[in-house]
Amino acid sequence: MSKLADSSHPTRPAIAWIGLGIMGSPMSENLLKAGYDVTGFTLEQDKLDRLATAGGTAARSIAEAVRDADVVITMVPASPQVEAIAYGPDGILENARTGTLLIDMSSITPQTSVDLAKAAADKGIRVLDAPVSGGEAGAVEAVLSIMVGGDRADFDEARPVFDALGRTIVLCGPHGSGQTVKAANQLIVAVNIQACAEAVVFLEKSGVDLAAALDVLNGGLAGSTVLTRKKDNFLNRDFEPGFRIDLHHKDMGIVTDAARNVGAALPVGAVVAQLVASLRTQGDGGLDHSALLRAVERLSGARL
Repeated sequence: MSKLADSSHPTRPAIAWIGLGIMGSPMSENLLKAGYDVTGFTLEQDKLDRLATAGGTAARSIAEAVRDADVVITMVPASPQVEAIAYGPDGILENARTGTLLIDMSSITPQTSVDLAKAAADKGIRVLDAPVSGGEAGAVEAVLSIMVGGDRADFDEARPVFDALGRTIVLCGPHGSGQTVKAANQLIVAVNIQACAEAVVFLEKSGVDLAAALDVLNGGLAGSTVLTRKKDNFLNRDFEPGFRIDLHHKDMGIVTDAARNVGAALPVGAVVAQLVASLRTQGDGGLDHSALLRAVERLSGARL
C-alpha cells in the first residue's frame, strides 16, 4: 500500500516535481505550504533557486528528483516534453520506484496520456492525467480546476495533493479523459477571450466608458471567469503572460485534432484557432492569450 493511503504512515508522501515554469513554481510552493516535502527539477537554475528558497530541494537531474519520491508530478509545456522526461534511461519511468504515482498536470494530447499510462503500467508505476485550468493566478491562489483521467483508487489516493493545488477537482473518466476535458476547456476559453476582445474594440470605437461597460457586462449573463480574470488586461493593455499565446496555439491544435478524430465540428473554434495562429506569426506568441485583443485591433484598423 502506498504511503498516501496507509494510515500507519502519518507523514505526507514525498513529492518530486518536474517542470517549474509559470504554473509549476507556484503550484509546487503551495504543496510546500501544505507541509509536503518537494524535490524539484527543471532546466532553469533560477527556478531551482526559487524552489530552494521556498523550502524545497533542488535536484540535479530527473533521476535524482524521482528516485525516493512517492508521487511524481510533471508540469511541462506539451506532449514532446512529457515524452522526453518520461521515457529513456534518464527519464521518470526508468528511475522511479515501483508503486510510484505519476501525476501529469501538463496539457497534452489525450493519446499521449493513454500511451504513457500503458508504458508506466509495465514498470509498475500508476498514472493520472490531471491538467488544470485557472492560469497563473489560479496556480498562485491554489484555486485551480483539475480535470483528472485514470483509476478511481489512484484519484482518491491523490486527492489530498490535489486539494492543496485547486478548488474544483473531478475525475472525468479513464486515462486520457482529463486531457479531453482540458481540450474542451481551452476551446471555451479561447472563444470567450475572442468574444471579449471583439466587444472591447466595439465599445471603445463607440466612445463608451470601457471600464464601466465591462463592469456591468460582467454582472449579467455576459459575465464569465474569463472576463473577471482578463478585464484588467484589456483595460491596461497588459499582456504579461499568465498563459502564453504559444501554449494556447498548441492547445487549439490538440482540440482541433481530437474533434476531427471523433467527428465533432468546431466551426467557431476553427476560426479562433486561426486567429491565435495569426498572432504567433505576427510575433505575439510570448504574450498572454488576452492579446487576442491585438488581433481584433489590427483587423479594425486600430494603431497598436
